Amino acid sequence: MKKSLFGLLILFLLLTTYQPKFNLDTSLSLKIKKIIIENNSILEADEIKQKLSFLYNKSLFFLNIREIEDKLKTLNFIESFSVKKVYPNKLKLYIKEKTPIAVLQKKKKKFYISNKGDLIKFIDIKDYYELPVVFGNGEAFFSLYQDLNNINFPFNSIKSYYYFESGRWDLILQDDRVIKLPIINYSLSLENFMISKKNSNFDNYKIFDYRIKDQLILN
Repeated sequence: MKKSLFGLLILFLLLTTYQPKFNLDTSLSLKIKKIIIENNSILEADEIKQKLSFLYNKSLFFLNIREIEDKLKTLNFIESFSVKKVYPNKLKLYIKEKTPIAVLQKKKKKFYISNKGDLIKFIDIKDYYELPVVFGNGEAFFSLYQDLNNINFPFNSIKSYYYFESGRWDLILQDDRVIKLPIINYSLSLENFMISKKNSNFDNYKIFDYRIKDQLILN
């Protein structure tokens, strides 16, 4: 019994006098020292890092994804992102950027229209110089774009789109041919145009006017 009490006394003294050689709080904080940006092609990595500068010296353990999302929302070319913690002190972000399909010209303002229908603040980007221009209504254009895809219309053959307040469109093709669409059932008109391209007389006409129901006027 005396030996047992003596052993417990020695253990107590060891535990109360032992001092670890590291700071437990510091070792577990895992503060962010480096941010890595991947998969960006339009946005500069430094611009994204600047938005996330508030993260430096914050702990990887207590990362607030909502804070990151709120900051990246201000860069409206970003569609989504994913975050990977690289221990002990790195944060890696994989960026998915929006894909512009057209340039919207609305009065004196310009926007990109994405393949999801989002409006993106216009900045001069060389890779998008050849995008078609939409004059008028961005929301109505996206509906038209979806219909063009549904019938496999050659999207790259279109140079510009003109929207009229009556609710209809004129399509200007790369070869300067004009397709004047009706307000309703314009998909039928577009399908008819694709068939007309196979006709030997196609090259004789520059304007394909479908505005009158069940009629095609050629000029």
